[in-house]
Order: sequence, then C-alpha cells, then structure tokens
Amino acid sequence: MPKLKTHSGTKDRIKLSKSGKVQRRHSTGSHLLQKKSAARKRRFAGVENVDGKSKKNIKLNLGI
Repeated sequence: MPKLKTHSGTKDRIKLSKSGKVQRRHSTGSHLLQKKSAARKRRFAGVENVDGKSKKNIKLNLGI
C-alpha cells in the first residue's frame, strides 16, 4: 500500500502539541469584527483542543 499524502489544508490549519493534543483556531474570528462584542472577540483568541472522532480524522489527514 502506498504512503498517504498529507492534506495541505489540514497541515496549515492544525498544530500538534508536544503531548499529542490536536489544536485549532476558533472559527469566525478573522472577519466582520466590527459588529462583534469585545468579549466575544476575546473568546476567539487562542487555540482550542480537538477531541473525539474529529481528532482521529485529522491525524489521518496529517499522516500520523
């Protein structure tokens, strides 16, 4: 069976922590910011951990 290619979009959007956690950015935090409250925009900052079935699928896309 040939090697699987890394999914380029996933590679750019997802980071793996040293302990193996899958981390992603929050959605809707980069456009149309004028109508969003400051508290809501602060919640978009930082990263969010992915778990469950999504984590498994992401790792497959990354070839891990």
